[in-house]
Amino acid sequence: MGPWLALLGSCRTARSLARVHARLVAAGLGGDLPCQTKLASAYAELGDIAGAAAVFYRVDNPDLYSWKVMLRWLLQREKHAGVLGLYSRMRLAGLAPDNSVYAGSLKAAAELRCSWQARKLHCVIAKAGGSPDGFVLNTLLDAYGKCGALDCARRVFDEMPDRDVVSWSCMIGGCVQNESAEEGLSLFIRMRRETETEPNEFTVGGLVAAGSALDSPRLGRCVHGYVIKRFMAGNVFLATRLLGMYAEWGMTDDARGVFDQLPAVDVVSWTAMIAGYAQAGAPRRAVELFRGGGGGAAVPNAFTLASLLSAASQLEDPVLGETLHGLAAKLGLGEEAQVTNAALTMYARGGRFCDARRLFDACAGPRRDVVTWNAIIAGYAQGGLAVEALSLFLRMRSAGPAPDAVTFVAALSACAAAGDFSAGQQCHAEATKRGVLANVFVATALLDVYAKSGDEAAARAIFDGMSRRSNATWGAMISAHGAHGDPARSLALLGEMAAATTTMTAAKDHVTPNEAVYTAALTACRHTGMVAEGRELFSRLCADPETAPSMAHYSSMVDLLARAGRLEEAMEFIQRMPQPPSAGVWGAFLHGCRVHSQIDLGESAVRRMLELHPTDASYYLLMSGLYASQGRWPEAAKIRQLMRSRGLSKSPGCSISNTC
Repeated sequence: MGPWLALLGSCRTARSLARVHARLVAAGLGGDLPCQTKLASAYAELGDIAGAAAVFYRVDNPDLYSWKVMLRWLLQREKHAGVLGLYSRMRLAGLAPDNSVYAGSLKAAAELRCSWQARKLHCVIAKAGGSPDGFVLNTLLDAYGKCGALDCARRVFDEMPDRDVVSWSCMIGGCVQNESAEEGLSLFIRMRRETETEPNEFTVGGLVAAGSALDSPRLGRCVHGYVIKRFMAGNVFLATRLLGMYAEWGMTDDARGVFDQLPAVDVVSWTAMIAGYAQAGAPRRAVELFRGGGGGAAVPNAFTLASLLSAASQLEDPVLGETLHGLAAKLGLGEEAQVTNAALTMYARGGRFCDARRLFDACAGPRRDVVTWNAIIAGYAQGGLAVEALSLFLRMRSAGPAPDAVTFVAALSACAAAGDFSAGQQCHAEATKRGVLANVFVATALLDVYAKSGDEAAARAIFDGMSRRSNATWGAMISAHGAHGDPARSLALLGEMAAATTTMTAAKDHVTPNEAVYTAALTACRHTGMVAEGRELFSRLCADPETAPSMAHYSSMVDLLARAGRLEEAMEFIQRMPQPPSAGVWGAFLHGCRVHSQIDLGESAVRRMLELHPTDASYYLLMSGLYASQGRWPEAAKIRQLMRSRGLSKSPGCSISNTC
């Protein structure tokens, strides 16, 4: 028997193992329990879980060891549903599980986020009597936390006779994962005050996650200081968590400081830094870090390349994007879901809809997941192909995975762009049915659909029914009132928003008016000639320490004054601007000059700008348009001729059409 078992261990392929298996059966050893257990383990080790299961389930009376071997391999191969199925069969066979079986089954329930299975296992453990093993209780804590059953986790934690660092870490992590980060912090303070338990890297990792969950850079810096104080700064796991935390807040310099202090850079920390740059809107730095090789870190993985493809998309660099996509294929990562979805998004955002569609069509079966559908639908919607986006959304509903909140945001954006009110109502019904209307982004997109379709009352009903609102929500509703000729309600809503920032709930929801909200309110004022209100609003914007006037705000104020015929005041406003006025600002001023027949004033203004910016084609076009609006065609042609003689040209416009 010994030589046969040694031979099983020497098999390197499933085919060679099958030949040895056949010889064992021929030798009459196929029914031997140790032999069958070893054989099942050999199949599992080679990745053939189906073969291992076929051998195992032919065993007449497997003992506890055989069950545990099979369960261990299912866990290692992440066949979590198979683990729970095996546990059920074991119970039906009348065997009493031991602690390792309980722990393995609880881990499978946690990975599947199956709270009722965790509760069921908890009952069996309690009925077994005796004092449960600490390892099992910690695994139970982790399972309840991951399954969202925080109340059950609290009861287990409170009843534990002896809590070690793993117990505290699991409970702190469970609180953070279930939107109770403050409780997690309180638990950490309690652990330090009431016990002599020393925190480990996972305990502190929970604190980092709490800082991210509470969106508190101050807390994050405190945790970082604690890490340095505890001599954990060289811990790669903690450094990667800190790096990700800073990157999430856009604090890329702090993230890079953590990265540069790592004693050794691995592919995880390298990828985290690249992803941080890409997510924070610093794509060039992400590419530079990749080209630097991370100090010889490692070969990039699927997550690295997905982040780099996102950076290439932001840089609008098709050559870089194609190179990265080719590198992914060369490394055998081209069919990984993360890479496929990132490449698809890159091609769609770059207007290469044929390439995006070919990539989408090449994804078959489980590879075409909800993220893939979202990428192609959002790409079409953002690229101006709203009808095609809605067509894909309908196809997804009938033959694809269940749409999620991101899908509905893309579909509703397409409805608004296409002016398809009927499709918007259908999306509204479907979103309500699937329970995603509580999502602030979905509700905001729906509000925008109703506002653009002319149904101001329905838009306001959506707004009033939202329990949580973002800046985009407030801005969309302010714009809706202004577009429907009701600027008084726009300004009243802005006042309500500003007042709401003093409340605790609003502060958590980040509803402090931002630049986009002020732009929406100024636009409402300028469309109805509310000069005094617009001037007051602009003064409030300048006084707000959280915002700074942008060129769009200056352009809106100039337009407001020029439309009202206050051209001299508008000119004085332009001359007081702390930054050079853009062509948009001058365009708003010239529009007022044309409306109020003050051509001489407009002409002198543009001539002055031509002297300051002789190589900027936009000012030549403004002056040519000014002459043309008054029928002064020779002067308009002369400006165009001067423009050509200086080698200047207007950037060509473009339109998008689907030629696939």
